Amino acid sequence: QVDLVESGGGLVQTGGSLRLSCVVSRPTFGSYAMGWFRQAPGKEREFVASISWRGDSKIYSDSVKGRFTISRDRAKNTQYLQMNNLKPEDTAVYYCTRRTRADYAGESAADYDSWGQGTQVTVSS
Repeated sequence: QVDLVESGGGLVQTGGSLRLSCVVSRPTFGSYAMGWFRQAPGKEREFVASISWRGDSKIYSDSVKGRFTISRDRAKNTQYLQMNNLKPEDTAVYYCTRRTRADYAGESAADYDSWGQGTQVTVSS
């Protein structure tokens, strides 16, 4: 059973925008932080962004800072990743992730205990 369901990926030209969504299909009792990772072909999975339970703390990787914005709507059990000014090097499978029983989460994949199946983002040059 999949706990996290991503959507919003697709093909876009350089400089374009996409918004990814991730619905928590099985909400847990208590707080949980959320995040996004990505994995390009032949590369390791890398951290993109994370957001705290209350949404008051956000962390971004240097490669996306200033271009991507993470947000969440707790009432809808959904988090978002708004991606602007996309570049070919942003091409990857993007994964939604969650850290349960925690207000905050960092940049290490080991912090997280649930993962979505991923959504493909392709940026053409």
